[in-house]
Amino acid sequence: MPAISLRIALAADLPAINSIYNHYVIHSTATYQTEPATVAEREMWFAAHGPEHPAIVAEQEGEVVGWGSLSKFHARAAYRPTVENSIYVRHDALARGIGRRLLEDLITRAQALGYHSMLALISADQEPSVRLHAAFGFAQVGLLREVGRKFDRWLDVIYMQKMLLQRGGV
Repeated sequence: MPAISLRIALAADLPAINSIYNHYVIHSTATYQTEPATVAEREMWFAAHGPEHPAIVAEQEGEVVGWGSLSKFHARAAYRPTVENSIYVRHDALARGIGRRLLEDLITRAQALGYHSMLALISADQEPSVRLHAAFGFAQVGLLREVGRKFDRWLDVIYMQKMLLQRGGV
């Protein structure tokens, strides 16, 4: 299998990032967004990421096959030491360790940036994502029942958390 490399996302990656994400919007409960993201929405998303909240891509043979990001968990200032991660792998590149590489990199970046904890909000029916996060030391800290509705069914959200630093930080 060709090598996978990770790097910071560039504006030129936005079409691939959007394509990967929109597949899940249309076909999956991995995101609760119900309408495909537009180019303008993806550009606004990208503008909200940068050195403190990086977006990364996984490349294989020059193609973006996955992406991940660290985002603000909440707009209020007291939540600043906590970030939320997102990971999406191109649907035809699943089960190749790409998600694992992306999550490992995001954890390392969050630690280097001094964040205290990382959250993942995962649809309860997305068992591979739950298992992936658990493998990296995330623990389930909450379950919100029937808070989402997509594909004519109610969906539960699992909150998973990983403590990154014991004290200090951002």
